[in-house]
Amino acid sequence: MDRRNILGLAAVTAAGNVLLANRAMSQQTSVREQIIGTWVFVSSTAKLPDGSPLWGADPKGLMIFTKEGRYSWQIFRSDRPKLDQKNRMQGTEEENAAILRGSLAYFGAYTIDDTEKTIVTLVEGSTFPNSEGETLKRVVTRITQETMVYENPATTRGERIEAVWQRVA
Repeated sequence: MDRRNILGLAAVTAAGNVLLANRAMSQQTSVREQIIGTWVFVSSTAKLPDGSPLWGADPKGLMIFTKEGRYSWQIFRSDRPKLDQKNRMQGTEEENAAILRGSLAYFGAYTIDDTEKTIVTLVEGSTFPNSEGETLKRVVTRITQETMVYENPATTRGERIEAVWQRVA
């Protein structure tokens, strides 16, 4: 190949790469489209004052985002005590306190800021009533088809934490 053919081929290749990159960028889905579905809790950097994980050794959690703009979020410690009574309304003060400390759930509406990669939730109902009516902001730091990682810049305890979720549907 002579020099002119090589330069021509290089120019065509470069132009093709630019066009492919632009097409790929235009086909990227929004954060909103990526989060819709059901996610299970994997882990969090949240800690108790003694340094142990806030949600214990084997927490259970579920987070759901609907295409209509609704969400539900809940996490439970696996070591919450079982009640001595079979009636949940008859727990002792100690049992009820341990159950409340070992769980958190809330639901409501959400919006997405794709530029800032944030999920903003309006809490309509919560096991922590002080959060009701508040807007909570989560910054999506990584999202794939299978995994979402977000940062909570300010928990109710004043901490900055990261949470990892795995898509199940």
